[in-house]
Amino acid sequence: MANAASYFVDRHVAEGRGDRVAFREVGTGRSLTYGALAEASGRAAAAFLAADVRAEERVAMLVLDQIEFPVLFWGALKAGVIPVPLNTLLATPVYDAILRDSRATMLVVSEALWDVVAPVLAGNPYLRRVVVIGEPRDGAEGYDAFMARAEAPVAPFGAKDDETAFWLYSSGSTGQPKGVHHVHSALKATADTYGAQVLQVREDDVVFSAAKFFFAYGLGNAMTFPMSVGATVAIFGGRPTPDAMVQVIADEKPTVFCGVPTLYAAMVAHMESHGVPDAPLRTCISAGEALPEDVGVRWEKLTGVPILDGVGSTEMLHIFLSNAPGDVVYGTSGVPVPGYEVRLVDEQGAEVGVGEVGELLVNGASAAGGYWNRRDKTRDTFEGVWTRTGDKYERCADGRFVYCGRTDDMFKVSGIWVSPFEVEQAITSHASVLECAVVAARDADGLEKPKAFVVPHGARPEGLEEMLKDHVKERVGKWKYPRWVECVDSLPKTATGKIQRFKLREDV
Repeated sequence: MANAASYFVDRHVAEGRGDRVAFREVGTGRSLTYGALAEASGRAAAAFLAADVRAEERVAMLVLDQIEFPVLFWGALKAGVIPVPLNTLLATPVYDAILRDSRATMLVVSEALWDVVAPVLAGNPYLRRVVVIGEPRDGAEGYDAFMARAEAPVAPFGAKDDETAFWLYSSGSTGQPKGVHHVHSALKATADTYGAQVLQVREDDVVFSAAKFFFAYGLGNAMTFPMSVGATVAIFGGRPTPDAMVQVIADEKPTVFCGVPTLYAAMVAHMESHGVPDAPLRTCISAGEALPEDVGVRWEKLTGVPILDGVGSTEMLHIFLSNAPGDVVYGTSGVPVPGYEVRLVDEQGAEVGVGEVGELLVNGASAAGGYWNRRDKTRDTFEGVWTRTGDKYERCADGRFVYCGRTDDMFKVSGIWVSPFEVEQAITSHASVLECAVVAARDADGLEKPKAFVVPHGARPEGLEEMLKDHVKERVGKWKYPRWVECVDSLPKTATGKIQRFKLREDV
């Protein structure tokens, strides 16, 4: 395949799909055909080279979901430059740390994000150029002027399949983000496996991903998979609130919708009150965290479309374990995606049996090359062809896998492992609960027991805490019930929607 941009962009022009719309922005009227993307990404590549950004140097992309994102991403690949999409919801000190860690020589930033990153630019020892998508700023060139540097589009750089193509920074659910580097062939590997065989994306699809371009799940949903077949993507640069997402679905009429569990739960609550949008949805997918069974059941009842829940990671680039069309069992993560192998092992590395809990390891062609400047962490995570996910799972007799929690989240009560997720599922099945998180807390005797942090759904009924304790006893067993229930307004999360349980553990 060589340079991934040749396959995902230029191939469509050669095969007669140049006039098909690749991307259209929600609410702006802007769109980009595959032919226009091929030309614009070629000019972006020429602009990078004209700006003296050299092959294998990093270009940080602090860019919202907008037309310029695919132009710059694929343009960087065509130039042999390494794009590093950054989370658009971080704080200034975190951007400072990432820019220094990546040693990016260039930053491209959306105008709306300028103020949050500007304070750290002057003191950065690596940045040679800053480009703003919008009006130029002091010390930063405007996007139009940058693109005008290109006299003509350039042909894709002659990259090899195993050559680093781009980086992604992990979401940092347990600490500072880590730079994860992926090769050119990894993109097609995810398209040939999950994209073709589970999502079953088609040329006539309209795809809408609430998950943003900047992290692995959104990148696959809104670029890799639709672009592998020449489909159309609706992109939304705003905040993915439940009412906004329902409105986009109503307006854009997607056939494929990609969300995360927290958003699905909020959208279900919204639709139960305000109605279901009229849209030709045929496929909905979820990842990021395990989908509560109750949320999946309620969504399907409302929309008539099941949610294909799966698990993926930044390290594996996309989903490798998933439910599939016509084969959905809520409360499970399904079975391995064709093209991937998985194992469950105990603390000593030995395989565990059916019904036992073990850490999930995965083998597949989309695995990352490692972490930037984190050799010890790389050695801990990547063991030959196997990648440690840090997720605890149980294998059922029918071959399905049930999520139990992160390795750091699991704890024992009376000598028996407790899955926080199992308790959380029981709690969120109660009509008075919107979402919750369960962590270990110590009782008066210093023994670990479950504690639940609960976000109520609507008005909080009197005696909710005791009601939930009894509810869990009835659903999953008397010894697993939360000894403490604390109602909160919200749960700490990463920008990608993952609950940061380590922050809750700090409070118990």
